[in-house]
Amino acid sequence: MTITKTTTETAAPPTPLIAYKSDPVRGAVWHDIFAREAPDLRLVDWEPDGEAAEAPYLVAWTPPADLPRAMPRLEALFCIGAGIDHLPVGALPPAVQVVRMVDPNLTASMVEYVVMAVLALHRDLPFYRVEQAAGRWTPRPVLPATERRVGVMGLGVLGQAAARAVAGFGFPVRGWSASPKSLDGIETFAGDDALGDFLSGTDILVCLLPLTATTRGILDRALFDRLPRGAGLVNAGRGGHAVEADLLAALDDGRLSGAILDVLAAEPPAPGHPLLAHPRVMATPHVASATQPAGAARQVIRGVRAHLRGEPIPHAIDRSQGY
Repeated sequence: MTITKTTTETAAPPTPLIAYKSDPVRGAVWHDIFAREAPDLRLVDWEPDGEAAEAPYLVAWTPPADLPRAMPRLEALFCIGAGIDHLPVGALPPAVQVVRMVDPNLTASMVEYVVMAVLALHRDLPFYRVEQAAGRWTPRPVLPATERRVGVMGLGVLGQAAARAVAGFGFPVRGWSASPKSLDGIETFAGDDALGDFLSGTDILVCLLPLTATTRGILDRALFDRLPRGAGLVNAGRGGHAVEADLLAALDDGRLSGAILDVLAAEPPAPGHPLLAHPRVMATPHVASATQPAGAARQVIRGVRAHLRGEPIPHAIDRSQGY
């Protein structure tokens, strides 16, 4: 009698899909990184009627409209940048994780920008731009860094790195955040009750806060009035942090001596925007920091693999806090 053996083969699990919806030029770098370093995962470009709609993971700055309907199997949304205030977080099912980008290159470029802006205000560059335009040669006394107090609002990854870098130039640095933080060599303040004390000892204010319902419009007349007269402002957070009419008034009446702005309420701004035309404002088009595609791709690979192992995804936000 012949005995026939039956072999039962187990089908391999499907390769996890990650949908990419962003700049196609940068996307080419993403595809290269995934092909070389994550053959166990598959990156697909977003198409509303393609297989990307069935992906459990999405990488995007601007997600598809009506995201729950467009991607019904979505489990995690990876933001292409550090800020997530523009994302429709409230419209997502509670189980969908939202992950912000934390990239060493992004942090380094923000540190460069903040240091540049603080030094520009410290060395009176807004004043000298006005004098140069008028054909005047008007030197001012040079104040030592040790006599110029810098305050950083927002002590997350970017804020802590920027505060440490600025302190390295000899500036006395203080930081303010919603919840208590501790940084070596930096005086820290937390909560609304401590905001006044923080502001009263700040000569150059740097805003690196997340944009939430609580922080929207925080840079207003009441806040500017609590700074020493003639303070400078750096806003590299979000345009929604500033009440622009109040900022203009503070610049015009001397409460603020100058402002360096990387963000505005509307981007790009309308032609003739008064802050762009103001003589004591130096503005840049939201370029303080940028995610590098290779590093961002690797962060997403690590995050997806952690999720597949049943582990927490690094840098997933607390949706109750908004960051």
